[in-house]
Amino acid sequence: MNKFAFSRELRLLTPEHYKTVFQQAHRAGSPHLTILARSNDLNCPRLGLAVPKKQIKNAVDRNRFKRIVRESFRLKQHQLPAKDFVVIAKKSANELSNEELFKLLDKLWHRLSRPSRG
Repeated sequence: MNKFAFSRELRLLTPEHYKTVFQQAHRAGSPHLTILARSNDLNCPRLGLAVPKKQIKNAVDRNRFKRIVRESFRLKQHQLPAKDFVVIAKKSANELSNEELFKLLDKLWHRLSRPSRG
């Protein structure tokens, strides 16, 4: 049975982890958020979040965004390839309802899960 935890191994923890993703990444985006992805040498996907105060002002709203992204990732982790993902929020992400944000994330996870055409 698959575990649906969001353990430490599934997170990008150090600045070096983020830096490698930012250097050579495939991206999938929308007007509300961007997801960067880069293959890793592990056998599981990992998630990092970048939610700047400049984009989403209130801490409550930033935390809601992060909570929804983590939950979406947690539920999809077994369908995702072994890549490091960084989700970057944009100003308009705050205008989405929880349900709209989940649907958007599902679409972007699916887009990044396809084999790259390169």
